[in-house]
Amino acid sequence: MKKPIQKSRLLWILLVLLGAGLFISFLHGPVKTSFTDLWNFLIHKDQTYATIFIDLRLPRIVLAFLVGASLSLSGAILQGYFQNPMAGPFVVGVSSGASFGAVLSIFLGWNIQFFGLSLQNVFAFASGFALVSFVYILSQRKGVYKVETLLLTGIAAGALASSLTSFLIFFKSESFKQAVFWLLGSFALSDWNQVNAVFPYFLLCFVGAEWLAKEMNLLVLGDETAQSLGCPVNRVRKIFLALATLLAAASVSVSGIIGFVGLIIPHWVRILIGPDHRNLFIFSSLMGGTFLIYSDLLARSLLFPTELPIGIITAVVGAPFFIYLLNQRR
Repeated sequence: MKKPIQKSRLLWILLVLLGAGLFISFLHGPVKTSFTDLWNFLIHKDQTYATIFIDLRLPRIVLAFLVGASLSLSGAILQGYFQNPMAGPFVVGVSSGASFGAVLSIFLGWNIQFFGLSLQNVFAFASGFALVSFVYILSQRKGVYKVETLLLTGIAAGALASSLTSFLIFFKSESFKQAVFWLLGSFALSDWNQVNAVFPYFLLCFVGAEWLAKEMNLLVLGDETAQSLGCPVNRVRKIFLALATLLAAASVSVSGIIGFVGLIIPHWVRILIGPDHRNLFIFSSLMGGTFLIYSDLLARSLLFPTELPIGIITAVVGAPFFIYLLNQRR
């Protein structure tokens, strides 16, 4: 087994990569800009460039980081929760549930603003969270549930939600392009309202996950062992499932489905620094946000001026890694 690298070294590497990604993303867009334009904006406060840099590009960069960090943190929680490196933030059905809610709003033709968010965002968040709550209730028997039952119930419920989503798209073909946003993921519609919608949930869940990181370290030893060491297993499991679901639902509600981020990033971090969740949660969030900034940059650059859905980029990276994990597990 390879010796984990020093956390300080990984931190500096990630911060340098994050800084470079922020700078490149800041200068890249449909309107050609250079470092000189950015410098002039900072010195002379030109209103035109203020709109480009502050109102258009900055919220997109921040949102990409927050969504990447949220999905990665959700994946890190669920991989510890299920004690399975192939678990991700969508295994309990939150992704399919959120996409169904968004497409349902499109199908009904409702386009109302609600506290700065579109009704599609609200529907996506509510349906994703409702589906996971339903899955959790179904997986219980006499107040007790098994992880395997929860996982299989989530997969079945997610498949049902996906089939209903396809049904709605079939009968509303004129809204197909808009629905693709939710099925493949994109940050093309990013604004500060969406940033404000995701940030409080990410901050709350990050603090909660770090607060309970020691308990997660006990859970991976097995429920009986954790219980004997003083961990309130049932309560902690409920909290972690709620945190992971909230992170994924909030992310999907603003960006659509972006697959594999919550699968590959926590696994990479675990290989690099080890399995201690007190560090794993922090570094997964940082690496996930950085990874999605670069993925979004690629999505905007590969076929410029056409923009690819970001889910395609993450799938190209994540699918081979998932196959590798399957072979390793086998």
